[in-house]
Amino acid sequence: MKVNLETMKTILLNQRKERDELMSRPYLKRSIGQDVDLLLGSRLIKLITGPRRVGKSTQALLMLRDKNFAYLNFDNLALLDVWDADLVMRMLDDVYPGYEYILLDEVQNLAAWDLWVSELYRMGKNLVITGSNAKMLSSEMATVLTGKYLQVEMLPFSLEEFFDWNGLDLRHLKEEQADASVLMDDYLRNGGYPEVVASRLLTRSYLDTLFDSIVWKDVAKRYNVRHTTSLNDLAMYLVSNICSPVSANELAGELGFSSVNTVKKFMDYLHEPYLFYYLSRYDNKLRLMKKSPRKVYIVDNGFVAAKAFVLSDNLGHLLENQVFVELLRRGYDTDKTLFYYRSRNNKEVDFVLRKGVRIERLVQVCYDMGNLKTEKREVDSLIECAGELKCRDLVIVTHGEERVVEKEGYRIQIVPFSGF
Repeated sequence: MKVNLETMKTILLNQRKERDELMSRPYLKRSIGQDVDLLLGSRLIKLITGPRRVGKSTQALLMLRDKNFAYLNFDNLALLDVWDADLVMRMLDDVYPGYEYILLDEVQNLAAWDLWVSELYRMGKNLVITGSNAKMLSSEMATVLTGKYLQVEMLPFSLEEFFDWNGLDLRHLKEEQADASVLMDDYLRNGGYPEVVASRLLTRSYLDTLFDSIVWKDVAKRYNVRHTTSLNDLAMYLVSNICSPVSANELAGELGFSSVNTVKKFMDYLHEPYLFYYLSRYDNKLRLMKKSPRKVYIVDNGFVAAKAFVLSDNLGHLLENQVFVELLRRGYDTDKTLFYYRSRNNKEVDFVLRKGVRIERLVQVCYDMGNLKTEKREVDSLIECAGELKCRDLVIVTHGEERVVEKEGYRIQIVPFSGF
């Protein structure tokens, strides 16, 4: 389709208005763990990844707020329908005279985006990119753009950011214990999606719609899934069974799939938009690790309240899921540094943290350690796994307790999630 200059210029001018309106809003400054000036000063591509609606675009706009930058939003059918790379680059000079940076928002929606981005990089353009697909860092980004980008991964609000939004300092809670307890419970049940932390009455309907949008738009449509009902059934099963071990064979039987390979493919699809994560069981033998069931987690607890087919809250699973997401936020990943473990006697520890070839810490999660029988079960499991893995840094994360347990020569820190 032939696109004239005026049509393209109108689209880009409309996007500039969108950019300026977005920048005029008040935002909570997010912690990204990196120096923004150093990032922007680098000629490498700045890639901001994470799930939809967690604030990637906002973060990019805040980084560039005082700079002269061009803006292209690829979550926009008008632009995608008339895409012409050469024409766009000519028009950018008219719409954003003298721009220093280009912000490419949700660039994964553009066909062959990586080749075009690589061309811009070779031209010396200083690029900030956002994307909502984990595959950008594996097959796509890793081939064409290897060594050319710096990554900033964003997730929903952390507990500290959620408290900041509500005017409380997570590190100084003694004077506001009652308010802090209410906020902790709210965060545990409803999660930290930026759009709804200020309007909790909308949380469930918003996240219900967002979940469906991710499944149907980012997965079914992107991958031309024909059996969309089966895909949705799998997504609903996973969100209703967070923190549980699952295997493709069992899921195929449970949900009536004709092919185990289809289950595996659909599980991968549901991870790519950063919706679900799968945690492998730690084993020195890679072959055995790959054969073991994986535990399933979701990027935000609010999805559980919005979508899970459960009759009552499982606070233990909600806390465990929150600890998992916090570990992701700290840079652990499910391929190399984060696992679960089951001992020879079938005792389990929730999280094994690895650094290089060394196990650096074991983390158990227990919502309430007040019952002596519960404490014995959790402590004994942790100690048995610690013996097999030869690790002495042991932590049990609870909802609100803080103390030390010493047993069999091990010293176990019991900490509240707010202090983890």
